[in-house]
Amino acid sequence: MPDLRRDPVTGRWVIIATDRILRPQDLLPPQPPRGPASGLCPFCPGEERLTPREILAHRPAGGEPNSPGWQVRVIPNKFPALQVEGTLDREGIGLFDRMNGIGAHEVILETPDHKETLADLPPARLEGVLRAFRDRITDLKRDMRFRYIAVFKNHGAPAGATLDHSHSQLIALPVIPPLPLAELQGCRQHYRDKERCIYCDVIKQEQREAARVVVDNPAFTCLTPYAARFPFEMCILPKHHAKSFEDSDDGLLEWCARILSETLRRMDRVLARPAYNLVLHNAPLHDRRTPFYHWHLEIAPRLTQMAAFEWGTGCHVNPIAPEESAKFLREAEI
Repeated sequence: MPDLRRDPVTGRWVIIATDRILRPQDLLPPQPPRGPASGLCPFCPGEERLTPREILAHRPAGGEPNSPGWQVRVIPNKFPALQVEGTLDREGIGLFDRMNGIGAHEVILETPDHKETLADLPPARLEGVLRAFRDRITDLKRDMRFRYIAVFKNHGAPAGATLDHSHSQLIALPVIPPLPLAELQGCRQHYRDKERCIYCDVIKQEQREAARVVVDNPAFTCLTPYAARFPFEMCILPKHHAKSFEDSDDGLLEWCARILSETLRRMDRVLARPAYNLVLHNAPLHDRRTPFYHWHLEIAPRLTQMAAFEWGTGCHVNPIAPEESAKFLREAEI
């Protein structure tokens, strides 16, 4: 029988329609393997002249800015959704509110190798990507115009990627978007009622039950959420309460890189290297009143499509139980 489940943070309802899917192979066909670059790739070493001038780069052997030899490179997006220069100029127009499109839009090049994916990187190099996330958030939060920074990755065309070369993006916004705001409100209400962090409570319960835990290490746990919206959706949470990713020290990022690496490799093994989205959920900037929030990473393979019911109701239909997803991922040989 289908199962209706409520997300304890946002209050969102999900239908788990378990009679539709029996195993991962029943989902959408796997994506074709990544081939060599077709034509000139602006993200490859030696083509730095094709991108805006870099903001940050990790060059283990040293070297000049905007030259080869980098392992991780951060550049402004050539076609930004928002622009840094200018003032917000907030105004009301009758019932409507508007402001200038002020923000920042950056691209994090995760590897110099065009054929490598994030899952192919050893944990030490993946840690370098996470440090680039942290350093860019830390720098951008000095700008008091920005209220929220979204860090995300679109891997594969079905997930929204327009270039094959492995990369993530960062967008700094002058507003707090609706989904992070809903999470904040849910966390705040739980804290008011129980004087505890809801994500810390989730971690304790999931570790007791174990059915939805995928990977675990001393500092982080990866689980399939109880009310997962998508097949094989996963959430990586630090075990010790922390509201802001950018406060993580190098030791914590090392453990984060290890669990993220294993999570992605298990997903690739079970789902034949699917397209996916990865999103960092973080506390708003400049707000010291959010001790109840708990940062985390979400990973959602692109195996199904949203249709009219999901768009019209906000209620997702997931054709595989998160307990089954976790079991397949735990048992994968990597």
